[in-house]
Order: sequence, then structure tokens, then C-alpha cells
Amino acid sequence: MKFFSPELNRKIFFILFDIFIIMVSVFVAYELRFDFDIPEGFYTGLFITIGILSLIRISLFSAFHIYDISWRHFGFNDTTKLITVVIFSTIILLYTIYLMRFNGVIIPRSIIAIEFFISLFLLLALRISKRLYLEKYKANALGKYTVVIADLDKANTIIRSINHNESNYYPIAVISDEDDHMQINGINVYSYESFQKKVKGFEAVIVDKSIKIASLYEKLPLHDNVEIKVATAYSDYETTLEDISVEDLLARHPKDLDKKKIQSFLENKVVLITGAGGSIGSELSRQCLKYGVKQLILLDNSEYNLYAIMEELEGKNIVPVMQNITEYETIEKTFAYYKPEIVIHAAAYKHVPLVEYNIEEGIKNNVLGSKNVIDLAIKYKVQKFIMVSTDKAVRPTNVMGTTKRICELYTQNVDAQETEIVAVRFGNVLGSSGSVIPKFKQQIQEKGVITVTHPEITRYFMLIPEACELVLQAGAIGKGGEVFILDMGEPIKIVDLAKKMIQLSGKKDIKIEFSGLRPGEKLYEELLIDESDAQTEYESITVAKPTLYPIQKLNDDIQELLTCKDKLAKLKEIVPEFEHKLNRS
Repeated sequence: MKFFSPELNRKIFFILFDIFIIMVSVFVAYELRFDFDIPEGFYTGLFITIGILSLIRISLFSAFHIYDISWRHFGFNDTTKLITVVIFSTIILLYTIYLMRFNGVIIPRSIIAIEFFISLFLLLALRISKRLYLEKYKANALGKYTVVIADLDKANTIIRSINHNESNYYPIAVISDEDDHMQINGINVYSYESFQKKVKGFEAVIVDKSIKIASLYEKLPLHDNVEIKVATAYSDYETTLEDISVEDLLARHPKDLDKKKIQSFLENKVVLITGAGGSIGSELSRQCLKYGVKQLILLDNSEYNLYAIMEELEGKNIVPVMQNITEYETIEKTFAYYKPEIVIHAAAYKHVPLVEYNIEEGIKNNVLGSKNVIDLAIKYKVQKFIMVSTDKAVRPTNVMGTTKRICELYTQNVDAQETEIVAVRFGNVLGSSGSVIPKFKQQIQEKGVITVTHPEITRYFMLIPEACELVLQAGAIGKGGEVFILDMGEPIKIVDLAKKMIQLSGKKDIKIEFSGLRPGEKLYEELLIDESDAQTEYESITVAKPTLYPIQKLNDDIQELLTCKDKLAKLKEIVPEFEHKLNRS
């Protein structure tokens, strides 16, 4: 048998064992029928019954894929299927025996009924034997004492899976909000409150992927030595376990995400996205497709980024446009030809140190480029224009943030005519290119040292998909002239983030070094210039107080900014709260 595949070996084993069960069932049925004294004239019928039933039942088992069912995962649906096929095979046997009566072969009908119940019991017993054995005797009793957090159905799947696979986890409790007065597979179910009162000493937590990891630290005593795994539970008693990521810990999921509002806003619209190949732009592109846009124009000046997002999305309603937003006449052709109904402006130079070393290019791309796109949106009567802004635009200490603040001023004060123009301001997104988390991961992997600029520096964080959906939701409710602010939760200390990433890596020899603030960097970011923000219908979205700036003067100031020599002084004139902190240490 070693020459065959494991799958074929399993099928051959079951076929041979099923034939053996049929032989035993028929023989015992005859013995019971004749009080353990089978008349000699009935042995012919006994052997005929075994032969016919083996042929019928094995053929039907193969036809209905009974031999494809996993032995260790045999469950309720599989039981139902097996019983159905056994009943069907018995009916065929009964009909065959009826026909054989004309040839003088007599097989008592009671034999068929007795055999049915005996064989059904033995067939089921064989198939559930491995599951019973694994669940009863292979429950990983030497593994880590583990708490499973999931709804009851998924908890059941997770427990069975880790027991079947003889993992290093020994389930001792289930936490669920559904019920805390019951058991699953012999394991007590608790609420969060009752768990903390009754259960002490656990080494691992397996949590369903739908549970917010960050919230667990508020509900459970999770010290640094507790191992946490994220489980994805499937239907056939199978579960994959993955390490938690720092994104899982920091992610905050908005409670008031209105997908219907976003759907009605985007569905069947022609949408143009600038910077479509970047971290934010590419996710906005995915979201727009998900919500059913009619046509998606992806505009980016990076060939590689545009190619990457095109390869990922693919579709007849997607158009790649490789253009630079600083070239007015060039992008005007795109507006004139495709006539977008919605424009989402995500193109920008966003890396603070790079813009500090390339001030002129940063101003040209961020200010002039944004002005070009806004002016063209107005000229071609775009219904809605959404500009992606940043918390660095609030009391900026660097050139990048100041350029974004000028763009916000332009969106609020330009004569928008028929176009509703809004800006959406938010903080750092987890996993974006150049952000601190990918950098720390690389440093842990390659250098064994994490560099943090300052021990007190803090930042806001949000997952890219959720931030982008809130951007679209803010755009949907905007009427024009608003600067929306996304609720980013509480700011995170970067040094604490570094410590948590070291802990998650499992490496104990990683050091943290402080390198000093970078050019234009500040210790903490703000989302409001003052506290006079206004609530929207959604808790996760507020509106900043508008800042009035005569549009003719703003246009003149922008023009002068692009041509003057002392650009920092002009930036300060346009944005008085700009305090340049040029750190070269």
C-alpha cells in the first residue's frame, strides 16, 4: 500500500472495511433470524446477499463520493449523506431479491431490515471513530492552556480543529457574548466578566478574526507572556492560526461606517482618482470598484505604481492615465475626454523629510498640482471633488504639512460653481508606503535595532481600508467647502509601538535607539486647529471651522509662492500658524 497516495490508501481501506462490514452484517442478520442455527438451504442466499449488497453499496458509495469524506472531520452533513445512500442501497437490494424469487432463491425479507440496522451502525461507528478518538484522547493536554474567544459556532470549529491537528494548545475556556451557562465539547463558556472571576492562569488566546484585538487588552489581563493567535474558522472543522500583527493591535474600526451611503454616492458614476497607484489611492481604487462605479480613471505619474494597480484590478471599466498633475494642459485632456462625475485627489508628495530637502518640487506638486485638478474639476462641472489631506496640515511645522494646508484653504474659498468641493483630513494609516510600521519590521529583520526619533513622539493610526471608506463617506455627505476630520482614536506613542513590535517578533535582543527629530518633524500631530469643530450625523466624522481667505488674494499668493526665492517666508505669510522646525540632528 505504500506505493499508493495517502488518499488512495484511505479509499482502499474504507472499501475493504465496508465489504467486511457487509459480510459481518449479513451473517449476523441470518444468525439472528434463525436463532443462531442457519438452515443449510439458506447459505446460498446468504452468499448471494453478501455479493449483491457489496456490489450495490460500494458502487453507490463511490458514485455519491462517500469515500471522499475526510475521516477525521466526519460530521452531521456527512452522516445524513451516508444514511441516505445506505437506505437507497437497501431499497435496491430489496427490489433485486424480489426479482430473484422467480429463480427459486429465497432470502427472508427480515434479513434485509436486520442487516440495514447492523451495517448502518458499523459504518457510522467506523467513520466517527477517529474523530471520537481525537476529541477524547488527543486533546493536547500537554499543550498551552488556551482560551478561545469567538461566537459559539466558530468556537466549536476552532476547538475541534486544534484538537484534530494535535496542536500545542489545550482549550480550557471559551469566551462568548452569546451565553455563559453552557459547554462546548466539554469546555465551559464564559462571559468576559465571569471569566475574569472564575478562570486563572492561561498561556494562550485564540481569537476569531472578527474580534477586535485592541479591545481584548481592555477586557482581559493579557500580560506580555500570553501568546495570541488569530483564527480563521472554516466549515469543515478546519482553522488556520496566524500571529497577531501590530496592525491588529492598533486598528480602530469605526462604528458608524455607512456603506449604503457610500454605495449610493459611487454606484454607476465615472470616477477619477489622482495618485491612484499610491497607498491611499490604490485602496480608494479598490473601494470604488467594490461599490460599483461605472468607469474608473486611474491617474498617476509613476509607471510602476500605475502598472501594479492595473494588474491587480483588471477590468474593462478601468482606464490607466500616466500624467503629472502639475501639467494643466495635459490633464485637461483627461477631464475633457472622460468627463468624470467624481474626482478623488490623493496625489501628493507626502514624506516630510524628502519635501524638506526638495521644497520647490514639493510646493509645485502639492500646491500647483492640487490647484490644477480643482480648477479643472470646476471647469468641467464635476459633481463632487474630494481632496485627501493630512493631520500635518494642522499648525504645520514642515513644508509638506503647510502645502496641504494651502490646498485646504483653496478648497474652502475657491468659487466652486456647480462642483461640491471637500477635503478630508486624517492621520497615519497602517501599512502605507514609508510609514513607521514597515520601517520597524525591516529594522527588526535586518539590523536588530529600531530607531525612534524621540521618546515622546506620538502619532494617530488607522487601517487604510477603513480610512478610505470614511473618506468616501465624508465625500458623500459633503455639500462643499468643508474640511472633514476623521476620528483617529487616541494617539499612540511611537516608542510603545516599537516595544510592542519587538515583543510580537519574539526576539529579545532588539534595542531601541533615539535618533532625534527629523527635519520638519514634530512630537505630536493634531487634527483640529481649534476646538470649534462641528459634528456631522456620524460620530467618526467632524467638520473643521472654515477659514476665510479672499480667493483672488490666495491665487496671487500661490502664484508668488511658485516664483519667489524665499519660499519659507511666503509659506509663513499664507499660513501664519506655520512654525518651521528644521532639525538636522
